Amino acid sequence: MTTDELGFDPEELRRKYRQERDKRMRSDGYRQYVDVSGKFETYDDDPYAEPMVEREPLTDEVDVVIVGGGMSGLQAGARLRDAGIPRIRIIDRAADVGGTWYWNRYPGIRCDVDSYIYLPLLEETGAMPTEKYAKGADILAHCQRIARHYDLYSDAALQTRITSITWDEDCLRWIVRTDRDDAMKARFVVLGSGPLNRPKLPGIPGLDTFTGHAFHSARWDYAYTGGDPDGNLTGLRGKRVGIIGTGASCVQIAPRVAEWAEHLTVFQRTPSAVDVRDNRPTDPEWVKSLTPGWQKRRMVNFDSIMIGIPQNEDLVADRWTDVWGKLAVWASSKAAVVETDPQALMQLADFEKMEEIRARVDSIVEDPATAEALKPYYNLFCKRPLYSDEFLQTFNRPNVTLVDTDGRGVDRITETGVQVGDDVHEVDCLIYATGFNVGAPAYESGGFEVFGRGGVNLAKDWADGVHSLHGIYSNGFPNMFVIGGITQAAVTINFPHILGEQAAFVAQVIKRCMADGIAAMEIRQEAEQRWAEIMASKAVDRGQFERECTPGYYNNEGLDDRPSLFGRTYGGGPFEYLQICHEWLATDFERDTDLILD
Repeated sequence: MTTDELGFDPEELRRKYRQERDKRMRSDGYRQYVDVSGKFETYDDDPYAEPMVEREPLTDEVDVVIVGGGMSGLQAGARLRDAGIPRIRIIDRAADVGGTWYWNRYPGIRCDVDSYIYLPLLEETGAMPTEKYAKGADILAHCQRIARHYDLYSDAALQTRITSITWDEDCLRWIVRTDRDDAMKARFVVLGSGPLNRPKLPGIPGLDTFTGHAFHSARWDYAYTGGDPDGNLTGLRGKRVGIIGTGASCVQIAPRVAEWAEHLTVFQRTPSAVDVRDNRPTDPEWVKSLTPGWQKRRMVNFDSIMIGIPQNEDLVADRWTDVWGKLAVWASSKAAVVETDPQALMQLADFEKMEEIRARVDSIVEDPATAEALKPYYNLFCKRPLYSDEFLQTFNRPNVTLVDTDGRGVDRITETGVQVGDDVHEVDCLIYATGFNVGAPAYESGGFEVFGRGGVNLAKDWADGVHSLHGIYSNGFPNMFVIGGITQAAVTINFPHILGEQAAFVAQVIKRCMADGIAAMEIRQEAEQRWAEIMASKAVDRGQFERECTPGYYNNEGLDDRPSLFGRTYGGGPFEYLQICHEWLATDFERDTDLILD
């Protein structure tokens, strides 16, 4: 096809994409970020908790300890209850359940996936979202609803930070120690602390010299800003506010801050791809039409579309399925007239979609220079696509300035502001919307150590790479299960769905162990080796795609020294992965495990 027929020049876009990528490449990779510890540990403080309720140390025994009260832990608890497991204890350093939705309460926060599939256990709890894309407060309330419905609060240990989890070979129990002097025993441990709870800071020189007010978006300081997640940030009146980062958090925060601050300055290294959100209230007539099993059917339909399994109907019809469906339709329509490979056609489809997103910027943002700076020049799925009907419009306000760093990032934080080049932008308040340590193992994101059989340290054992079966259990660590681990397991765009499926599966494994009098279950090394071979055979080669992407957490900041985020996942898709897990439990459980009976 000619450039005129396409409406764009593919070679010119490839050149532009490479140019934009190259200016953002850094040799330090993940080392460019700073952990929220040491002199930066206050950035990890809990601003939402009431004073800690004092209690005696716990030295009792439970059937299952679940580490983390987010989507992983809550669904694990629910499915363990369904399986008849009596004593379940969720441990979380937060003051309530909710996980990422406990920590992330910044103004404007919503989910970016259809609420009717994102919020798990809707049918089981008798709940229904009020909007297609739920507010963060509504998601947190639903997490609390799950905990109440399944009686997960009664034995929970909240505001409790685990310090170590150690396998005791004499009593065949895990000993869980915490910062509250607990030394409880657990027959099984489920690690579900997730990848989105520990914020990261940019390693900008002078980070600790700023004398104004600063906080991370995942620890929003309403005591300073006033208001709530709906806005009303009265504390920002007369304040000059800076936001560093233009990802998912900033896209939702900036419009709310701009309403109240005297001036908002947004510091950008890489623009996001921001498409239409088109939120709307839940239709009561649609709710009346639903039949039992509707949520599971909807989840399966969504995941099927996202991995390319043809569906007669798009039940979800959100921005994800719309975009992915249109890409596939565009590519297939051109296949009849263009002799080229499917990947090349999908690239052309991606170019067209990104041209549409860039044209949307021009149609909304009034200042040409600002509009040009906000245009993303990379493939759509190099970064998580974002959706907003307010973000781009914010830059038309007279009190909002975009400072584009042309890919290099902020140069320095000074005592009074943010330096980019020779200019220092004075601010009273600095908000770091710089995301999380995504992809970290559960023990690392939870900040504790795990010691398995013979005292082996999990962090050291996995230092050269994770070894597991199904990404769930690992040799040397009996009766321990990982839910929500990205490495060697399947992932989905609608992450709570795969978390729920893993939770249901792990609950069945634990139920079997308890019913059969199995005191300890440990995966054999040969089972891990077989899974590693299966992983290799199913690996999807995303190397060229990721090397061409602008740096980010999807592609290991553009570096090749370790597998990228998706390079560590099971390449056969979620449905095939789950089928393998369930078939294994039915046929190969005894072959692949060393068992000690009560």
